[in-house]
Amino acid sequence: MTDLFGDLPESAPPQGDEARDRPLADRLRPTRLDEVIGQDHILAPEAPLGAMLAANTLSSLIFWGPPGVGKTTIARLLADASDRAFVQISAIFSGVSDLRKVFEAAKTRQRIGQGTLLFVDEIHRFNKAQQDGFLPHMEDGTIVLVGATTENPSFELNSALLSRSQVLVLRRLETEALNELMARAEEMLGKQLPLDADARSALVQMADGDGRALLNLVEQASTIVADAPLGPKELTARLQRRAAQYDKSGDAHYNLISALHKAVRGSDPDAAMYWLARMLAAGEDPRFLARRITRMAVEDIGLADPQANRLCLDAWATYERLGSPEGELALGQAVLYLALAPKSNAAYVAYKQAMGLAKQTGSEPPPKHILNAPTTLMKEEGYGSGYAYDHDAEDGFSGQHYFPDDMERVSFYAPPDRGFEREMKKRLAYFEKLRAKRQQETG
Repeated sequence: MTDLFGDLPESAPPQGDEARDRPLADRLRPTRLDEVIGQDHILAPEAPLGAMLAANTLSSLIFWGPPGVGKTTIARLLADASDRAFVQISAIFSGVSDLRKVFEAAKTRQRIGQGTLLFVDEIHRFNKAQQDGFLPHMEDGTIVLVGATTENPSFELNSALLSRSQVLVLRRLETEALNELMARAEEMLGKQLPLDADARSALVQMADGDGRALLNLVEQASTIVADAPLGPKELTARLQRRAAQYDKSGDAHYNLISALHKAVRGSDPDAAMYWLARMLAAGEDPRFLARRITRMAVEDIGLADPQANRLCLDAWATYERLGSPEGELALGQAVLYLALAPKSNAAYVAYKQAMGLAKQTGSEPPPKHILNAPTTLMKEEGYGSGYAYDHDAEDGFSGQHYFPDDMERVSFYAPPDRGFEREMKKRLAYFEKLRAKRQQETG
């Protein structure tokens, strides 16, 4: 066993009452990599870690995954399998002085021929300078770094650290894996949980993919004394459901809003309502959702349904008037409307293309014929000269050139034949026809 700063002799395994006093999750911790549940995609013989161990070439790793899926356990077992000392620190509680002591202890081990696997929990909590501090010790072989994070490493870790590590994604435990874990727990406890089949399923759902949470729930359920197996309702009355994984500034936040946006874009009102409900149930700020829902209206519906944006703004205002939870229904109505509205990103695309061209053309002035001439000097310079007042034309259209003089007309807006934009498409075609007619007339 290795502590923060060096090696300590491993004590004998707890026996009797002492062992029973340890949490079930600790007692059931795997002792070999082939006992780890639900991560075969990285641990199987042909998978990344299996291949590394077979070749005896363990490199630095970043484990990215939700809580309770085995990141710490796998790191500990990798140290055992590769005959390295295991050192564990947390980025939440460790500073520069702690890291310095860890590296000095690792160098001492290296001199006597023993490697060190340094496991850093919540590694994304370290700042850039602290992350950079690992690099020389990784490069000279003092440590094999295994970092664990629940956040996207691409956003949270330095590129230099990522370039020296392999990122492995650990998955939330599926129902089959959780059922297997529950069976192992019952075997260790020496008894079946007092639950019927539906209650067992409910217990697995409560864990929400987290193995540690499941074992804590199993441990609580094992203390229940009942004359007959409990059903889901009786179980949930006695046990607290695990809180959904959600961080308003983390991956879950962005993943769920992405799911909501894409369900709306994909015209699936049921899925859209589900993701909206997931975010609200997890405590998301309804004002954030109101803003994002309004963005969906202008980005993915646009002029295909001009009412969509107004309805979203009204829903936002309704929420501000009513507050939670009643006002959240207005947001739900807006989501349903957007999901079933005709979709078009033509205005969005036109805007982006126009912005791109505007940045390229810099300070090109408007043509002089469409500039106002409030002074004599400006008139002498040709401002307003030759301007055709559109209302004077028989059909209300002059067909003049409104781009800079040295620029050809550019077409940005291409409405699809959907929703209200069918009408916009007809209008575009009408004005294009008139423009061609004016060009012929002016020859």
